[in-house]
Amino acid sequence: MNNLKNFTPIALGILLSGCAVGPDYQEPTVSMAEAYINDRTQGQIHEGQWWVGLNDPVLNILVQDMQSQSLTLQMASQRVKMAKSYQTVVESFKVPTVSVGAGYYNYQLSKNDSLLSPALNPIGDSVSGLPPQIGGMTLLDNQHQGGFVGASIAWEADIFGRLDRQANAAEIRKEQVEIYQDGLTTLVTADLIHNYLQYRGAQKRHALMQDNLEDQQRTEELVQKMVASGYGSELDLAQAQALTAATEALLPQLEIAQQVHKQRIATLLNEPLSKVDIRLANEAELPELEGTIPVGLPSDLLKRRADIRFAEREMAAVNEEWAASVANRYPKFFLTGAPGVSADSFDDLFSSDSFGWVGAAGIHWNVFDGGRGKAMVEMNEARFESAALGYQHSVNSAVAEVDSLLFAYGRSQEHQKSIEKAYQSAETALTKAKSLYKAG
Repeated sequence: MNNLKNFTPIALGILLSGCAVGPDYQEPTVSMAEAYINDRTQGQIHEGQWWVGLNDPVLNILVQDMQSQSLTLQMASQRVKMAKSYQTVVESFKVPTVSVGAGYYNYQLSKNDSLLSPALNPIGDSVSGLPPQIGGMTLLDNQHQGGFVGASIAWEADIFGRLDRQANAAEIRKEQVEIYQDGLTTLVTADLIHNYLQYRGAQKRHALMQDNLEDQQRTEELVQKMVASGYGSELDLAQAQALTAATEALLPQLEIAQQVHKQRIATLLNEPLSKVDIRLANEAELPELEGTIPVGLPSDLLKRRADIRFAEREMAAVNEEWAASVANRYPKFFLTGAPGVSADSFDDLFSSDSFGWVGAAGIHWNVFDGGRGKAMVEMNEARFESAALGYQHSVNSAVAEVDSLLFAYGRSQEHQKSIEKAYQSAETALTKAKSLYKAG
């Protein structure tokens, strides 16, 4: 019998500590090809900061400043802080909650109260109705004052792992926010680089178009002179004028393109347009990438793509939330305690006789909830299955996207070679045409 009296809820918690329930998470395995179908990349540069291969100091500074100044990235950073704080909140339920208090009290009870007067009035007087021989003693003082200092302790013994699973889910959610921040940094950086290259491209095309316009204007003047001398036709003049007008019409479009991309750069940098104008005041050649960006194996996507990593962490988080809902259907064990000191006089407040305490252990179990607990488990199980399908979809979409982009990249290289060939032919034709016109 004495053994039973000593069998406390703490001992029960130790015995049941291995009773954690719910599904354990296993990272998914995905079967993927050994290489991309359209992978033509060769050579390697630093994949984390691949833009340094463009050898453009202005671009490097823009990227560096953007990653520290972007409002979008600053908001993402605040979300990470929020997620970390939320994780701390959830994990705090795993440890005892301790609170302390202190106070002073002073009160006076009414002697005319019909319920209290027998205890407050002297024993043996006319009010109490007791014989006067007993004396003038009172059972209670109607005035009382004192102070107290105490603490309260409350703790849920996480026997079935509900709190632990919830803490795991919060940690994984924090990891998701960090993955989102990494992915957003990649996207915003790519957006800046894209707009910078488009700006430089429009700037370069505008300069080339301006040179072409000057050549065409000189050609038009030459044709006019030849027509005036009777060596040219009105058709030749009309064609020269049409070509000049078409070139002039393209210049405003290129100026608009420069302004649009420059404005986007200013937005990404969180800077006024006037400051970006200063940054981009000097014309520069369109950067060319030295080497190629290493694509890696399809299996590398599982570690590099933020969307895939996010989807995998979603599976892990939902699995922990599923397990927590399973554990929530089991009993909950609680331990509470409240030690403290109390005395009428502050001089006696911290004496050994002023010490007191209370302790309790309890259990709470929803034996009937209208099917709510079971429905929560089934809902989270369905969420996990949905997250698993979403993960597979993210993997399939990412592989297809990369393969398509590699195909487009290969074709664009062929297209560039054709354009360069056409440009050289056009330059040759223009030179010969000028020579013929000058020769009459």
